[in-house]
Amino acid sequence: MHPALNIAIKAARRAGQIINRASNDIDLLKVASKQPNDFVTEVDKAAEKAIIETLQEAYPGYGILAEESGISAGQDSEYQWIIDPLDGTTNFIHGMPQYAVSIALAKSGIVEQAVVFDPNRNELFTASKGAGAFLNERRIRVSRRTRLGEALLGTGFPYRMFDKIDLYLAIFKELAEKTAGQRRPGAASLDLAYVACGRYDGFWEFGLSPWDMAAGALLISEAGGLVSDLRGDANYLETGNLIAGTPKVFAPLLKLIDGHLPDTVRG
Repeated sequence: MHPALNIAIKAARRAGQIINRASNDIDLLKVASKQPNDFVTEVDKAAEKAIIETLQEAYPGYGILAEESGISAGQDSEYQWIIDPLDGTTNFIHGMPQYAVSIALAKSGIVEQAVVFDPNRNELFTASKGAGAFLNERRIRVSRRTRLGEALLGTGFPYRMFDKIDLYLAIFKELAEKTAGQRRPGAASLDLAYVACGRYDGFWEFGLSPWDMAAGALLISEAGGLVSDLRGDANYLETGNLIAGTPKVFAPLLKLIDGHLPDTVRG
């Protein structure tokens, strides 16, 4: 296992301990709103602080992009940690056990290490570029599903900006008619991890942040799946728009979604 991946696992488990302790007293949490329907708790901040401390102790020169504290440049500008300390905060504050810690390491903009940790189920998803993807040290692969009509998809609907809600609903409606079903649990990093291990056959969502998808996207690629933006290119970390799936499900999913998109949305 790559040394940086070991450190990321250590950081994710440390954050998971903070989250698990706090989950026993959710009613006592201090919750603030960054913007409408976008919440942050003291747990998010404590978990992020623990992650950053662990990563910087081992790699003090690496840059950081974290959801709560933002971007900080390191002396070694080639490397950057991409951190979501608690993906699924809204689920967490409602006591819904669907959230995760997500940590990725990018080199020159290319994600090379990935960890998604579900502290509720003690499920640890990991990947190193070129070395495969794993769930609790067991090698994982995307499903063998070959037809969109048999596919179970993950997705996420807008919860802050609603200017594209009609577009989402139109795509959702057609996919509801042409797939085995869609799920919207509310934690994109876990949705992507579920594609990687075969629980979903595909995923689509617009308007994501890099920390929502950096780790999960590498998991899928290393598990034999395909990931792209809405043009079929690899710019999803920049555009925030992501489509993923098994090799056979990905192409028809991309084509169907593309059929709904105005030129102003593609990317």
